[in-house]
Amino acid sequence: MIYENEIKALKRAGRFRERKLYDDSLQDLASNDYLGLSTKKKHLKKAMKLLEDYQTISPKASMLVNGYHPVHRIFEMELAEANGFEEGMIVGSGFLANMALIESLVRKGDRLFMDEEYHASGVLASQLLGDRVVKFRHNDAEDLKEKLEAYPGKRQIIAIEGVYSMSGELAKKEIFDLAEEKQALLIVDEAHSAGVLGWKLQGIFEHYGIPITEHHIKMGTLGKAYGSYGAYILASKEVITFLENRAKSVIYSTAPSVIDTALALVNFRYILKKADKIRVEIKDRQAMVAKEYGIHLQSLILPIRVQSNDQALFLQKGLMAQGYLVGAIRQPTVSHPIMRVILSLSVPLRETRHALALIHHNLD
Repeated sequence: MIYENEIKALKRAGRFRERKLYDDSLQDLASNDYLGLSTKKKHLKKAMKLLEDYQTISPKASMLVNGYHPVHRIFEMELAEANGFEEGMIVGSGFLANMALIESLVRKGDRLFMDEEYHASGVLASQLLGDRVVKFRHNDAEDLKEKLEAYPGKRQIIAIEGVYSMSGELAKKEIFDLAEEKQALLIVDEAHSAGVLGWKLQGIFEHYGIPITEHHIKMGTLGKAYGSYGAYILASKEVITFLENRAKSVIYSTAPSVIDTALALVNFRYILKKADKIRVEIKDRQAMVAKEYGIHLQSLILPIRVQSNDQALFLQKGLMAQGYLVGAIRQPTVSHPIMRVILSLSVPLRETRHALALIHHNLD
């Protein structure tokens, strides 16, 4: 066996993973389907109807050959307009979007300042940059300021997340202010904030009321609140033009799925239309957690620390027996194991409360 010893070591450490086909009847408190749109079959029918006017329904090639579809362009334009950006670009996945941004934008003589808890895709891309990368303490504006002053560059580029996926923390407003003060290019990964934060649920820029400038870049995914698959980048026309010419994960990848993009477009329009109602449902879940546990959430991510990997897996199994699926998150994704509870709108409030009570009862 070629990797037998390594696999055994993972199992001993409680870090072994495998793909599973979970029972679809389980109440889903594990996935990133924040708004419960993954089960809206009516939206899929609308997406299919939207494609009826086009002869081509698959991407066929990269966007720079002939894989760029009118549906891609419509989605880019509507996203950019709703978020206050000049231009948009549809991308195959969040992983590819982060690879595109980090690998291509940080040129010779530039400096990238990355939050130490930035997504693994950005970290992987940053490893191509050598000594151009400076990490700063998680969500620490003072540490970032010191490092911006200590490490000058032709361009200074900051990379943060709007909502951090494991903790549910929001990026601090002070970091946005500092980026503006220093005229640094600011990349914000809004995978977990778009669809959850803001008056129209457009994300953390809207949540903080930040006017968009040429120094802002927003990246988001379609496989979370938008209930589909793929990703997007919003920025100035100049930055998008540069990415078209330099971002390898865009240039050398087949264009994003047309059907998935159409579904995301339908869901995006639904979110804009129903934002008031959705926002109330989000607040109801946050208020329940505040009342029951004294925890004041600003996102829909509730991490609950547990003692060990074994305990996390034990709790997950027990919750499944009670009809709930909750993520048992272990190293290396987190430094200490947690139960990651997603307060999804697809799960009724009463059931969410019950699942949380089960977890806390077993931790007492």
